[in-house]
Parts: sequence; C-alpha cells; structure tokens
Amino acid sequence: MEASGGAGGGGEKFVYRICTATEWEDLQKDGFTHGGELDKSSGFIHLSDHNQVLSTLNNFFRNTKLDLLLLQIDAGKLGDGLVYESIDGINSFPHFYGPARSFSPLPLDVVIKSDKIVESDGQFGCALLG
Repeated sequence: MEASGGAGGGGEKFVYRICTATEWEDLQKDGFTHGGELDKSSGFIHLSDHNQVLSTLNNFFRNTKLDLLLLQIDAGKLGDGLVYESIDGINSFPHFYGPARSFSPLPLDVVIKSDKIVESDGQFGCALLG
C-alpha cells in the first residue's frame, strides 16, 4: 500500500466521512468517534475525497437499512494524521490515523457540515454532493 502524508495527496480542502446516524449522534455527544467496526479493525478512519463518495456509497452501502449521513471534514485540521493510501495501485483514499499513526479518534471540531444521505430509485444523494 503506497502512502503519502497530509491533505495535499488529493489536492482538496475537504475530505468526507460516510457514517451512520448512530455514529453521528455519538460523535456529537462524545466529541469524537473511533468509527465503525471496519475502521477499528483497520486501525484508521476511512474517508473519501468528494469525487469518491458516490462510488463508496454504491460499493459499500447499496443495501443498507441504516440511516446514513455525509460529514464534510476540514482536511487541514487533521494535520499529518491524514494519509492518502493507494488501495489498488490506481486509486488513493484518505485515511485518518491521528498523530504518529496511533489510531486517534476523529474529533468533532473537524466536522464542518453534515447532511442526511437519501437513496431514491437506486441513486444516492445529499446536499453536500451537489
């Protein structure tokens, strides 16, 4: 897996987190999240660039019955804990490890906006997707 540090990997100011309503509620209540089971077993928080959100939704959330939200995150506030990693030699995704790759929780203060993701006629949408 090829890695590059910092938010410059994708050239974006924001990265995005697809989360469940429960994760979002816990993040607001606790002030941080360690993500879901996949994040915990991977040792980092899975994120996407704006242009990756729809493919991530289609590949991993197509048949979910859970309420989903999209969080817009200020990539600059994640510092060098944000790492872009190549997953297949072509596509690089942002992952948040935290300082010194210590699997730090994602803090609430990095979230700029949130919006409910809706699925209608097999298409995902939300205001943050444009």
